[in-house]
Formats: sequence, C-alpha cells, structure tokens
Amino acid sequence: MKAVILTGGKGKRLLPLTDQTAKGMVEIAGKPVLQHQIEALRRFGIFEFHMLTGYCAAGISEYFGDGNSFGVKIRYTQEHGPLGTAGAVKQLEDVVKEDFFLVYGDLIFNLKFDDLVAFHFQKKRTATLVVQPTDHPQDSDLLSMDDQGKITEIFNKPHTNGFRGNLANAALYVLSPAIFSHIPSKGKSDFMKDVFPGMLRRSVPVYGYRTAEYIKDMGTSERLGRVTSDLESADSLCLSKESPRPAVYLDRDGTLIKDKYLLHQSAEIELLPRVEDALRNLNHSIYLSILVADQSAVARNFGKISMGNKIHRKLEALLGIEGAYLDDIIFDPHHPDSPNQRGTQKERRASLCRKPNTGLIERAAHRHNIDLNASWMIGDTTTDIATGIAAGMKTALVRTGKGGRDGKYRVEPDYVFNDLYEASLFILKKRIKPG
Repeated sequence: MKAVILTGGKGKRLLPLTDQTAKGMVEIAGKPVLQHQIEALRRFGIFEFHMLTGYCAAGISEYFGDGNSFGVKIRYTQEHGPLGTAGAVKQLEDVVKEDFFLVYGDLIFNLKFDDLVAFHFQKKRTATLVVQPTDHPQDSDLLSMDDQGKITEIFNKPHTNGFRGNLANAALYVLSPAIFSHIPSKGKSDFMKDVFPGMLRRSVPVYGYRTAEYIKDMGTSERLGRVTSDLESADSLCLSKESPRPAVYLDRDGTLIKDKYLLHQSAEIELLPRVEDALRNLNHSIYLSILVADQSAVARNFGKISMGNKIHRKLEALLGIEGAYLDDIIFDPHHPDSPNQRGTQKERRASLCRKPNTGLIERAAHRHNIDLNASWMIGDTTTDIATGIAAGMKTALVRTGKGGRDGKYRVEPDYVFNDLYEASLFILKKRIKPG
C-alpha cells in the first residue's frame, strides 16, 4: 500500500507559527509533524508516499527531498488553486492504482494499522474512515454508525441544533481506487461535505473503523500544546492497540446519569454532578473509559435499539459539550429474565452479555486490547460489583444512584466512593481517600 498526505492548507489557526511555514512543518518534539507521520507509517511497512502540497510547498520538498534520507520514496503534487480535500486527491487518479492511506497533514497518531487494514479489506468497500469520540464536537464533522460499522449519517460542522453525539471523523482513511469515480472531475470538492455524503445518498456503503488509539490534530494553538505535552511524555507511546491498556468500565444509570426506571427517552437523560470532570480526568490518562450498560427497555417493548442509540448519542453530546468523552459504549438489549420477547425462538435465549455475566466486558477487551487485571469496574449496584469480580478487575461502588442498596448479590467492592469523580481521582492517585 501507499500513503497520500494532504498538506496544502494554510494553517490560519496556528498563526503566527504558520506565517511562512506549512502547517505540516511545525515542529513537535524536535520533528515536523509530517516526519512523525512518515515514521509512523514506515513502521507499518509503508515506503511510498504522495504529498499533496500547496501553501509553502517549497519548504516541504526542500526538507524531505525524494525521501531517501528518511528511508522512503516521496513524490509531490502541488495544487495551484483551492481544490478541497477530495479535489486534491483526484489529481492522483492516473497514478494510484491500489488501496491507499489518506492522511491529513495536521495529525499525530499511533495506531495498530494491521487491524485497520484488516477491517477495510474485510468490508471490501471503497472507503473506510477512522473514527473516534472527540472532546471538541462543536468544530468537528460528526457521524453515526450501525453495529457493523456502516456509516448511516454525516453531520457537518458547525452544529447549530440537535444532539449529534461526538463520534468524529479522525481525518485518516483507507480508500480503494474506486473512490476516484466519486470525486468530481472539475472544481473544488471535500470528502466530508461532498464525496462521502454523496456516496451515502447513492447507497454506496462507507464504513467507520472506531478506535480509541492515539490520534490528535494539532490544528490550533491549544491542541498543538496538548500534542506537544503528550509526545514529551511516554504515555502516548502506550495508546496503541499494539500494547495492552487498562480501562475503567462504567455503569450508566446511577453512575453517569440520574437513575430513571427503564429509561427509553433521550429527553430523560441528566448527567450526575461532576461526571464530566471525572471523564476528563480519565481522558487525559492511559485509562480507557468504556460504558457497559444493560438496555432491557428494548426487550420490554419500551423502545427499539435505535432509541438506545439515540440515548447514547445524546449522552455523548452532553459530555462533548463539556470537553469529555467515552472511548466506547457497549450495551445489551436483552430481557433480564433471559428471553428477548421481541425476537424469534432462536433469539429468545439467555444473554451471556447481561451483567453480571462478562460478555460486554470481554467484547470491549477484545476490541481495544484491554488488560483486565489492571482495569476497574465502577457502578452503583451489587450487579456491577459482581460483574467486575467475575472479570478479575478491581471494583468501586459509588453512592450515587442505588448506592449498593439493590441487594441482588452478596459481594463487597474493593472501594466505596461518593461519586465517580472521587473514584477517578483515586484511580489516578490524586488527593482523595476512599469514602
């Protein structure tokens, strides 16, 4: 495979750093952003690059040359007028004849690319977008997906109304050469505004590969500062699926949001106090934050799975407004008494996913390469504690919600805290003692 890097933008939000320098040439930890990208892809086995340049193109080609000194081969194509992200790539239609990576030139990333490529070829589709939750949804292109990773809607920025969740395009794609047939031959066009929405309207599948690995853009002064801090620490090197990572598994009702019986309307969602602060703590650590929730309202005929998705989309949106996010949400729609009353005889079977069974825990562990022995389960019921014990994790009970008064299981948590915020401080070894 080859890699195409889009690095033609002016980087206005980084002025004065980009006054006479391409955004991709801004240095982080002693190297230009583009060099970080080339080295990350080269480790995966990518040795041929096409750089699509524009603003301050000469500085890029003078630094990298033909790529030989960096162990790769680089070709350049310069746009002399605004073509947009897709229009710029269209220039390579007669050059690129195989599936390729497309990377925006303001990203720093650390991914297990094997899994991304395997997903792309398993789907055998034209476009796979890397997607992940964001802590700045207000200025991000957002999207929604079904359970198979098929993108169902794209919500372009700015977002003036409604709850769009916070699942964002990470600006890193795997594309097949068939993508060129979806890009107009003339004029300016953009992948997220024109090409991908057009494909969806024509029922051409576009897939999203959700990952919690390290992908950050440095396109504003604030984000540049955060990425610089990340690279100066060792933590970002651990945020790839190449290495097992700890997680904090979270119950929903009574832990993140106010507990309401058989919640089935998104309008009923209300964050508990300091939840967004707790999640921001976790977001800035090596811990993943994974929501695992039973959604029995579906099996009880209170709503469809799509309603469950809307509930979680609003939850993600509320968190995103506060600069926080969940790395993943996994829920089980089955009836607590085992049968799924809405399904066929084959489907009416006991769910191995409903807590205290560990199916949801294991699904997330497989997806994200989670080290369960180093992970936590936090919830407000003895069911949550029993789940964590069964999965071999540390457990914490919070006094919000039911506060352990459900009495379903005779289990003792490792720790008890007043709320999720206190639990997060303890896990990250800050200031608080268990209450």
